[in-house]
Amino acid sequence: MEKMLHSAPIHTNLPDCFVFPADKRPQATAAVVSLPIIDLSRSRDEVVNHGVSEQVMQDMEDVCQEFFQLPAAAKVGLFSEDTQKTTRIYSSTMFDTGGERYWRDCLRLACSFPVGDSAMAWPDKPQRLREVVEKFTVQTRGMGKEILRLLCEGLGIPHDYLEGDISGGDVVLHVNHYPPCPDPSTTLGLPPHCDRNLLTLLLPSMVPGLEVAYKGDWIKVRPVPNAFVVNFGCQLEVVTNGLLKSIEHRVVTNLGVARTTVATFIMPTADCLIGPAVEFLSEDNPPCYRTLTFSEFNRIYSVVKLGSSLNLTTNLKKVQKET
Repeated sequence: MEKMLHSAPIHTNLPDCFVFPADKRPQATAAVVSLPIIDLSRSRDEVVNHGVSEQVMQDMEDVCQEFFQLPAAAKVGLFSEDTQKTTRIYSSTMFDTGGERYWRDCLRLACSFPVGDSAMAWPDKPQRLREVVEKFTVQTRGMGKEILRLLCEGLGIPHDYLEGDISGGDVVLHVNHYPPCPDPSTTLGLPPHCDRNLLTLLLPSMVPGLEVAYKGDWIKVRPVPNAFVVNFGCQLEVVTNGLLKSIEHRVVTNLGVARTTVATFIMPTADCLIGPAVEFLSEDNPPCYRTLTFSEFNRIYSVVKLGSSLNLTTNLKKVQKET
């Protein structure tokens, strides 16, 4: 637990291991945008009227903040650096690129379906955590499934094309906690990256911090109350042969207040074979990606050196060819 940022005394200076070289530091920019808002209650980004109740969203935000406010002794048994553990807390101090480390702690939870599996070794504190997380996960997964059906409809393929193994793995939640940072201008909360799964649904917090890559620059995302941010994962890019792009994003830190977000990942099963679908191929548009199982893809993706350049993680075609 001594590696957890939020459990340490208040930092008055940024340790050297978190300080980035000048060319990698977050640059000040005036570009602040609101993402396009999709209202799922109408005929058909950010998503509102999505079927996740405001109370469930608020309960999830509250219980996650309560978890990180618990004394260290109540969380010590959950700390692990073993990436194979489905439930654990860890710090991005373990994610280094060339020596730099990232200013984030994380609670990782995996939820199998149907929910209520007693084998899920979730934290027992706060007492209401299991009940709140289960409700949130069921409703958020339902929203994700509906978004996938609507994407299929918009792409002109069967509405259930993305059902089954490609979206049937455990739902993984990352509760990201970014403590106040003594010098946000010289470090990052998360490196530039693309999500490797199928679809990500982010409960973003009203404290700003998310930035997305756009035309060689970074733009700040303005939070919208009761809305989720939707990220296409790498598997959607692969299946559509690049028609739908997985957008690179990163997180900047905050000087005065902690920021807590919840990312819900819709995942394929480990042995799901994923490649460009024939519906998106033609003589003029050959496959741009290899067909791999999801576990093989994760093995390849994990060797990518995060954060070394703007285009390294977004250029998935190049990553697959060179590893």
